[in-house]
Amino acid sequence: MKIDESIQIGNQTFRTRIVMPPIATYRCTQTGGNVTDEMIDYYGKCAANKNVGLIITEHSYITMQGKAKEKQLSIADDSNIEGLSRLTDVIHQNGDKVFAQLNHAGSAAIPNVTNMDIVAPSSIALPVVPPISDNEMPKELSKTEIENIIEAFVQASIRAKKAGYDGVEIHSAHGYLLNQFYSPLTNRRKDEYGGSLENRLRIHTETIRAVRQAVGNDYPISVRFGGCDYMEGGSTIDDCVKACRLFEKEGVDMISLSGGMCRYTRKGHTEPGYFQDMSLAVKKQVSIPVLLTGGVTTRKEAEQLIENHAADLVGVGRALLKNPQWEDM
Repeated sequence: MKIDESIQIGNQTFRTRIVMPPIATYRCTQTGGNVTDEMIDYYGKCAANKNVGLIITEHSYITMQGKAKEKQLSIADDSNIEGLSRLTDVIHQNGDKVFAQLNHAGSAAIPNVTNMDIVAPSSIALPVVPPISDNEMPKELSKTEIENIIEAFVQASIRAKKAGYDGVEIHSAHGYLLNQFYSPLTNRRKDEYGGSLENRLRIHTETIRAVRQAVGNDYPISVRFGGCDYMEGGSTIDDCVKACRLFEKEGVDMISLSGGMCRYTRKGHTEPGYFQDMSLAVKKQVSIPVLLTGGVTTRKEAEQLIENHAADLVGVGRALLKNPQWEDM
């Protein structure tokens, strides 16, 4: 495999294996999280980069309660569709495909942004490194509230499809809500959503099934998965492999691997593809495409990871954030 070879994800073909992963620019409107002209200009420049085959736009909150930051992109209301359509249009005009990343921040939400209760699987402080915020102790979600959050993912996926996105990505990494359910560090529930790995993944499988029913069988679904916490007592690579096999069984079209409670960094590691021990293990057990991000800044580094079968696609994040015309040979 070569980095410039096309790849199939679901029923769609992508021109290269380099992906611009979701990196928040926080260039949206202060109120409403709507797309701005500045965002349109930025993503248009990124899409014009012929090295890139897929852009996954920055994490979008699916409900106000799940909003993580000021000026974060919103997909929580039908009023957002018009701006998101402008965003997908400019990306498509430049020949790229684009996925929407759907997110609920859980206990990583900021109280003075949401003005609502901070919620989580369990009333436990978030141990992410570095800390996302100095939040109050979160409120444990009820089963009814969990059902409402799953429905919020569904409605967000419908909006994404209406706005012209080519697929959606369900965010379960970096210490956000679904990742909090998965990690034993933050999930101490005694009901069917806690305890065993299967139970800790229950909200994932229910969300995947509900979103699939809403968008149809031909619409790509990805999961951004913080598969390993790299912390004592946290989720492990073995957990990650089992989870990814389950996601494939549930009909997910792509898995994008990153960190869990360690977020998007890994202590003591700065080498390109520093989560590749996780991606190598997953690739041996699944047949769907695996995307790996972390520390990749050059085409040569991305090519090496592909050739070593560490991933099927490679995310180049901060290099593109700094320079949308990135063209390292």
